[in-house]
Amino acid sequence: MVAIGNSDLDIFPLALGGNTFGWTSDEPTSFEILDAFAAGGGNFVDTADSYSAFAEGNSGGESETVLGNWMASRGNRDHMVIATKVSQHPEFEGLAPANVRAAAEASLKRLQTDHIDVYYAHFDDADTPLVDTLGAFDELVRDGLVRHVAISNYSPERIREWLSLTAENGFAAPIALQPHYNLVHRHDYEPEVAAIATENGLGVFPYYSLAAGFLAGKYRTQADLDGQPRQRMATRYFSETGLAVVDALAGIAETHSAEISTIALAWLLTRPGITAPIASASRLEQLPALLDAPTVTLTASEISRLTTLSDAIGA
Repeated sequence: MVAIGNSDLDIFPLALGGNTFGWTSDEPTSFEILDAFAAGGGNFVDTADSYSAFAEGNSGGESETVLGNWMASRGNRDHMVIATKVSQHPEFEGLAPANVRAAAEASLKRLQTDHIDVYYAHFDDADTPLVDTLGAFDELVRDGLVRHVAISNYSPERIREWLSLTAENGFAAPIALQPHYNLVHRHDYEPEVAAIATENGLGVFPYYSLAAGFLAGKYRTQADLDGQPRQRMATRYFSETGLAVVDALAGIAETHSAEISTIALAWLLTRPGITAPIASASRLEQLPALLDAPTVTLTASEISRLTTLSDAIGA
């Protein structure tokens, strides 16, 4: 178990992404995945109020609803650490104070809980003064609706501004960052956000840690992606240098008798500041490879090889 930043929250070093719940995983399948995750020692689930408004027929909040139904049916809310996010739900867009409060209350209802453990600002809102947003988050913490606040998808400059305003106003300090970060996409985290995280003791939870399945070795040709739910997201990672990373992952995975996805996540766990990668599973059989990642110890030469191949991508 590892702590999230300087908080009192201890988690298994692999976070389960809830974006599939109510999208590529129906409720019974999602329950199976969540049951197995908890049985395997997992306790941290990451979702957002907007999941999965992007899917045809959905309106947002489906993931939180499934997760809330699961915790209610299992009676295990006190054993779980739940992170969700605000700013992208179609009915609660942006980070104006009234919207932050209304979105949090809607999330609490869907999650069937009286508090959110980690509440993220999902994306920056340039139309709302940052100090106003931080005041709204601080009020949620003071009212007991949120335990800790966190930052997702903010630029280094805006993260620094957030930290400065927190110190100046005595607001609840953020405990975590959530950047887009994996072997084929590194510039959103390295080097500036990584430095901010380590300097300020912030937990870091990379999303798209498997590059929408590309780093699981699922898609070796563009034809493999045709018609897949993640086609739009995974296509961006295709390149000769990206496929070279996947080939290297496959070779190292064979050495460790592990899955390709396990090795991709294990590499992330060697990077500065990383607390736990976020990875999702649409089917139960995908989960063991994710849970195995913290148990794999890569050699220095394996880490170097993957990093060097990743450097060549320049992304």
